[in-house]
Amino acid sequence: MTPGLPSDISIPESLLPADGRFGCGPSKVRPEAVRALADAGNLWLGTSHRQEPVRAVVRSVRERLRTLFGLPEGWEIVLGNGGSTVFWDVATFGLIEHRSQHLVFGEFASKFAAAAAAAPHLDAPDVIESTPGTHPVARARDHVDVYALTHNETSTGVAMSLARPVGADGLVVVDATSAAGGLRWSPAEVDVYYFAPQKCFSSDGGLWIAACSPAAVARIERIAASRRWCPASLDLSTALENSRLDQTYNTPALATLFLLDQQLRWMNDGGGLEFAASRSDESASILYEWSEK
Repeated sequence: MTPGLPSDISIPESLLPADGRFGCGPSKVRPEAVRALADAGNLWLGTSHRQEPVRAVVRSVRERLRTLFGLPEGWEIVLGNGGSTVFWDVATFGLIEHRSQHLVFGEFASKFAAAAAAAPHLDAPDVIESTPGTHPVARARDHVDVYALTHNETSTGVAMSLARPVGADGLVVVDATSAAGGLRWSPAEVDVYYFAPQKCFSSDGGLWIAACSPAAVARIERIAASRRWCPASLDLSTALENSRLDQTYNTPALATLFLLDQQLRWMNDGGGLEFAASRSDESASILYEWSEK
């Protein structure tokens, strides 16, 4: 027990959330989306991911994400199985050519740095750390070809504005799992914006999604052409090829895709990213007021 603090803190009943599952983890799913999945379940669940009904939803997800993020011409939405944790390994094979820089200000940012440090084909990463409750700032370095940022650090809740390091010519690669769909960002400052759909997108985990700029696509294709060995399930060029066909390399969770598409439809119909981010601002203010009480 910490000296000076009560050993038993009791929150008044009037301040307890109505939903007992309340937390800062995966999102509450809208009842309308659950009903839509139930209505479509008999025809949807169990369908091959290479059949047109599933490919049509993947196509819809890719198009709705381009709309939500206002992506310029040439950007591509790439999908793969495994979630953001797997994407760190994917990036060590398919995005980092030689050396990466990592801003570490929490547990999740540190895991990507550790993955890059453990990769035997890469040079030791440049790691910039800061204390909990703050975030470091990226700095241009010689021989760094990927700058790894985190839009919102899941373990601490610290969010950062996304900007290219002054004078840097590498790719800016952003972990956005706890931010995508809830925080504003500019594609002009980013090359890869990757996330999983269990947060703002009110779906389940197990899927990674990456919005990739033309420069990032060129990097993926160049590394693939270099014949660097990579397991097929972690091959970013394979994921890119399959995404262009509106499918994933191996079978995805169909309920995840369906719920993701439902949430994207709701977000875009409501007014896009500004609508969603403003709603998140309001929710955050309610939470801060509650905690202060």
